[in-house]
Amino acid sequence: MVKKMLFAASEVYPFAKSGGLADVAYSLPRALKNLYAVTVVMPLYSMIDRDKHSITSLGESFDISMGGVDYPIDLYSCSVEGYEYYFIYSPILCDREFLYGTPESGYKDNALRFAIFSYAITALLKKKCYEIVHLNDWQCALAALLIHKDPVLSPKIIYTIHNLAYQGIFESSILETIGIERSYFTMGSLEFYGRVNFMKAGIAYADEVTTVSPTYAQEILTHEFGCGLEGFLHFHHSKLSGILNGIDTEHFSPASDQMLVSPYTDAKGKKANKTNLLKRLGLKGLTKPLFVFIGRFTGQKGVETLIEALPQIAECECNIALLGEGEERYHEGLETLAKQYKNISLTFGYDESFSHQMYAAADFLLMPSLFEPCGLNQMIAFRYGAVPVVHRVGGLTDTVKRYEKYQEDSCAGYGLVFNTPTARALLSAVHRACDLYSEKKHYERIVNHNMKSDFSWFESAKAYSTLYERLY
Repeated sequence: MVKKMLFAASEVYPFAKSGGLADVAYSLPRALKNLYAVTVVMPLYSMIDRDKHSITSLGESFDISMGGVDYPIDLYSCSVEGYEYYFIYSPILCDREFLYGTPESGYKDNALRFAIFSYAITALLKKKCYEIVHLNDWQCALAALLIHKDPVLSPKIIYTIHNLAYQGIFESSILETIGIERSYFTMGSLEFYGRVNFMKAGIAYADEVTTVSPTYAQEILTHEFGCGLEGFLHFHHSKLSGILNGIDTEHFSPASDQMLVSPYTDAKGKKANKTNLLKRLGLKGLTKPLFVFIGRFTGQKGVETLIEALPQIAECECNIALLGEGEERYHEGLETLAKQYKNISLTFGYDESFSHQMYAAADFLLMPSLFEPCGLNQMIAFRYGAVPVVHRVGGLTDTVKRYEKYQEDSCAGYGLVFNTPTARALLSAVHRACDLYSEKKHYERIVNHNMKSDFSWFESAKAYSTLYERLY
C-alpha cells in the first residue's frame, strides 16, 4: 500500500520563490510520485495569483490557539499536472509584500508567522492522517516539536536543512506568544545562547535529519560551517545524512525550453541565444566569452569577492552579465561597476524566463560562493551548456569536477574550480576559463559532455526513498 506523505515548505515553485528551496519543493515530490502519495503544503501568500493557479477553498476553516490567542486558518488547494497542493491562509502569515522580509532584514514577527504555519501543519496531520511528514528549513521546523508532544500524532518525521545559516532565532520572550512551555527552553531543545532557535526543534525531534549534499553534511559538523550548531549536530549525527539535490530535467531542458529564442541540443546551438542576449543587454562581441552570475546579491554567494574581482575581470576580453537582487550595499557596488565598464551588464530583480535565457546564452557561470549547501545553478548551467566557475565548497565540491581532469567516459560535470574564496583565486579561474574558451574544440567537447550529464532527481529520490523506508 502506498504511504501518504505531507511535504511542507515555506516556498514552492511556481507559486512563490526566493531561492533553491522552492525548486526542491517543486521537484522532489514529483520525483517520488511512483513511490508515495505526496501532498505539498505551503502558505498562501498574498502575492500568489489564485486565479492563475486555480486555487480554491477547501471549505475548511479552524482556529489555532497560541498563548491564549486564537488565529484563524483557512485551507485552500489546487492541482497542477496531477499533483496536489494545499495552502494555509492566515492573515498574519500571508498578507505581506515579501515572503520573509525585505532583502535587508526579516519581519519582526516571523516567529509568530511561522509558528502559525507549524501549528497549521500539525492540525492538517490530524485531519488527513499522513504516515510521513517531510519538513523543510526553519520555517516549519517547530512542527517537529508540536508533533512530538501531541499524543494523538505518530507520523515519521524527516527534517531537511537547506541552509544552516538561516535558523529562525528569536528572543526567548516569544515562547509564551507561540504557546511553547518553558520546559522546552533547554540546550537539548530550543535554547540557543539565551534565545529560541526554531531549527533546533527540527533537528531534535525529527526521526531523520538530512541536508542537501554529502559534503555539506560533513561541513556543518565543523566550527567553520556549523553556525553555532556544530555541537548539537554532532550529538544528533547518527540521524544526519547528506543527499544531493537534483534539478527537474523537463523544466530545465534547452531542447524544449519555450522561454528561449532558439531551443538547442549542443554547444553550437547556443549561438542564437547568445546573439539575442548580447543585443538585449547592449553588450558587444559574439566571439568573446560571456560570463554570467545569476542569484542573490548576498555575502553567502561571494558577492564581495565578485565585486573586488570584477574590475580586473572586465579588463579581460570578455562580457559579464549579472542578474539578481539582495542587499542594498551590493546593489550600489555592482551598479557603480556596471556604469564604469561597458562590458558589464547588471539586471536587478529575478525573472524565471530571463534567467533561462541567460543560462542559454552563457559560456561560463560564476559561483564564487563562500558556502553552498548544494547549489542548483551549477546543475542548470551544465544542462544549458554554461561551464561553471566555482569555489570548491559544499555541494559544488560534489557536483563540479576540474576540467583539467576531463574524461569522456565519465558521468561527472566539469568546470573551473578554485580552492580559496578570494578575488585573486576567482580572477585566476576566470583567466583559465578564457584560455579554455580559446581552445574551441576542447571547450565544446566539455560543454557537450556536461549537457548530457545526469543531474536529475532520479538518484536523489532513490536515496530519500531508502531513508523513508528505513523508518518502518
